[in-house]
Amino acid sequence: MERKVGTISRGIRCPIIREGDNLVDMTVTSVMEAAQSEGFSLRDRDVIALTESIVARAQGNYASVQNIADDVKAKTGGKTVGVIFPILSRNRFAICLKGIAMGAEKVVLMLSYPSDEVGNALLTYDQLDEAEINPYSDVLTLAKYRELFGENKHEFTGVDYVDYYANIIKDAGAEVEIIFANQPKTILNYTDAVITCDIHTRARTKRLLTAAGARVVLGLDDILTASVNGSGYNTKFGLLGSNKSTEDQIKLFPRECQDLVDSIQSKILELTDKHVEVMVYGDGAFKDPQGKIWELADPVVSPAFTSGLVGTPNELKLKYLADNDFKDLKGAELKEAISKSIKEKSSNLVGNMASQGTTPRQLTDLIGSLCDLTSGSGDKGTPVILIQGYFDNFTD
Repeated sequence: MERKVGTISRGIRCPIIREGDNLVDMTVTSVMEAAQSEGFSLRDRDVIALTESIVARAQGNYASVQNIADDVKAKTGGKTVGVIFPILSRNRFAICLKGIAMGAEKVVLMLSYPSDEVGNALLTYDQLDEAEINPYSDVLTLAKYRELFGENKHEFTGVDYVDYYANIIKDAGAEVEIIFANQPKTILNYTDAVITCDIHTRARTKRLLTAAGARVVLGLDDILTASVNGSGYNTKFGLLGSNKSTEDQIKLFPRECQDLVDSIQSKILELTDKHVEVMVYGDGAFKDPQGKIWELADPVVSPAFTSGLVGTPNELKLKYLADNDFKDLKGAELKEAISKSIKEKSSNLVGNMASQGTTPRQLTDLIGSLCDLTSGSGDKGTPVILIQGYFDNFTD
C-alpha cells in the first residue's frame, strides 16, 4: 500500500541524565524501547537528535560564577570593564553578568536599543520615533533613558532588565554605569577593556573594537575556554550557549561531541542494520512573530552531527510544478508527471525556478528547529527526538 505519512517527529522519553552517564547506551536504549512500545521500526536515514543540555550534563560541563570571575579578572585586569551588547535573559546572561561583575571593580554596561541581538525589546521603534531618537547614532545615559522612556518591562517576563542587570552588578560588589548605544567603539569613551557579549555578530564587533584601539577585547567565547580551578570549559565557544544551572553555577555548551553522535550511529547500525543520522541540537533558528524574538541564542544550532546531515535541501516546489509545468494535467496523469520530475531532478537545483520558495537553510538548522519545537524547554521529559521520513519526497 502507498505510504500516506510523511515526516514524523517524536519526543523520546529518557531517564534523567547525570554527570558521567553513558549517553550512547541510554540514547540507544530509549529509542529502541520507544519503538517497541509504540510499534514502529527504525528506517534508513531516520534522525536521532539529542538536546545539547543532556550532552553537557553527562560531560559534567559546569562552572561557577567564581570561575567566571577569576577568568575575567585574569584576562581584563579586573578594573573597569565594558560589557556591551548582552542579550536580555535571566537564564542565558544574568548569571554570566554576575560572574563578570565579581571579576571587576566597575562595569560599564552598554545595552543595544531598541532591542537586543535576538529581539528582546527594551523599547519600540514607535517610542524612538516619538522621542526623535536615532538609534544608529544617539548615545543615551541612564538618566536620559528614564527621562524619555521611563520603566519598560519585557512583554513576556515582566522584568525591567535595566534595573535587573544594574542590581546584579551592584550585588556582585562592583560599581555600575549604564549607557545605551549601538556603535561598538562608543564603549571606548569609558574604558579600554571590553567584553562584547553579542553572539552572531561578535567577530565584527571584536574587529571594530580592535581597530579603534581597545587594549583588551574579549567575547563571551573567550571566557572559560580552558578549565579554571577545575571548572568545565568550552574551547571553541567559552560562555556562549551557557545556561543557568543554579544561582551560582552555569551549564556550558557541550564540548567536543562528534564521537558521541558517531557512536550512536554505529550502535544503531549494529542492532538494527539501519543507517540513521545523529545530531546534537540547541536552540532552533526561528523568529516569534508576536514577541519578535529570534530564538537562536546558542552560537550554533548543532555543535555535532553525522556526515549525512551536511548540506541544504535539494527540493522541487510541488505547487510550482502543478501551477506551471503541468497546469493542464490532473489526477493520476498529474501525479505521474510530478513524480517523474522529482525522480529526474538535478542533484543541484540552485537557480532552478522550480525550486524557488523551498527553504534555503542548512539541514542541521532546519532539523534542529523541528527538534527544539518538539522537545520544548520545560517538563516534557523528551530530550531525545526521533525524526522519520524527513528525507522522503512525494515519490516514496
